Amino acid sequence: MNQVEILNDGYPVGASFYSNFLNSGDPETRVGNVSILDSTLREGEQSVGISFSKRQRLQIAWMLDYFGVDSIEISPVISESHRESLKEMKRAGFSAEIISHGRALTSDIDVALSCDVGWIAMYHSVSDIHLRNKLHVSREEALERSIEAVEYAKRHGLRLRFTVEDASRANPEYLSHFISEITKAGADRIGIPDTVGIMLPEGMKNLVKLARRSTVAPIDVHCHNDLGLALANSLASIEAGADQIHVTIDGCGERVGIASLAEVTMALRLLYGVKRQFRYEMLSELSSLIASYSNSQIPNSRPLVGKNAYTHKAGTHLAAIIQNPETYELIPPKTVGNSRRIVFGELSGKNGAAFLLKTLGLDPSAEQSQKLARRLKNLRVGDLFELGLTDEMEAEAVRMTENISAAAQKN
Repeated sequence: MNQVEILNDGYPVGASFYSNFLNSGDPETRVGNVSILDSTLREGEQSVGISFSKRQRLQIAWMLDYFGVDSIEISPVISESHRESLKEMKRAGFSAEIISHGRALTSDIDVALSCDVGWIAMYHSVSDIHLRNKLHVSREEALERSIEAVEYAKRHGLRLRFTVEDASRANPEYLSHFISEITKAGADRIGIPDTVGIMLPEGMKNLVKLARRSTVAPIDVHCHNDLGLALANSLASIEAGADQIHVTIDGCGERVGIASLAEVTMALRLLYGVKRQFRYEMLSELSSLIASYSNSQIPNSRPLVGKNAYTHKAGTHLAAIIQNPETYELIPPKTVGNSRRIVFGELSGKNGAAFLLKTLGLDPSAEQSQKLARRLKNLRVGDLFELGLTDEMEAEAVRMTENISAAAQKN
């Protein structure tokens, strides 16, 4: 399939740019049906400042299900409130699979069973630093107790994902053996986390390939963002054969969180041509919801959903944006539920100045626009104010710019 056709389907983006540099013939870049698991209600609640109520959890779950994620996980072992939330989510009849998350302990499995779930996720550390300093068990003991937990869950009719915690710092031979034995014990999926966010993309590929050689089960990846590499490592993982990426809304989670729902789903769509029926226009709304529930603000610089993602300031950028937004925007702001803004000040240029005058009800000439641009620059006060654009204002800006350009050419 032609790369330009994939990327340009429904999105006015510079697909030819990507086709020049993406090697679509490389087997490792052929990404198939990637699934998305959202862990906002589990990993996300480990963020500082986040503690959802039962009503908030159900609201978030409803919206994630409507957005189109494949799975939603929550940890009922935390509290009675979490158990009740899980039961409500099961009764809601979501299309997304509801996953009960806990440790590789029979007591945590029993909690999941009491919530009448069909899928659980359990985890156990596999790195020597965790086994020695956190759990105080040997490699052999870790594997033995993990197999016992898997077999217990399978005897009770559960399907399960087993996550090998801190896999990115584990001994490769032991990790491979562990995954193989856990699969034999009955694990239906294997979770590969970069627990402390220490991996480079190439290393993450190698880690997933090791897991792929060790199991026939589908593979999940859960990449932390301690070095800002969660998105890159998640994408590298699917290139290496992973089947599902774990995300949270705005990447919230322990410490600095994991890969972001917005960034992962849009990167899959735009860079890999993955076609899913996600409701991308909900991304900004989901981000705002989490911000309101955590009494925080969406960082202006957050990709896609932050205010600055579609805010234009420099005069040359503004002139180009007015003519064709593709010049400096990857996708239209409406695609992710965001909006376009213009900052007026010393960098506005004549096009920004002309647009400002027109917005104020004036009909500026090229000379007047140029004069205002010089005055704004000479004020030396930086940014004066910001204006959100409506469709009508953008259409008027295009007409105005064309008129000014035509007048300048006559002169």
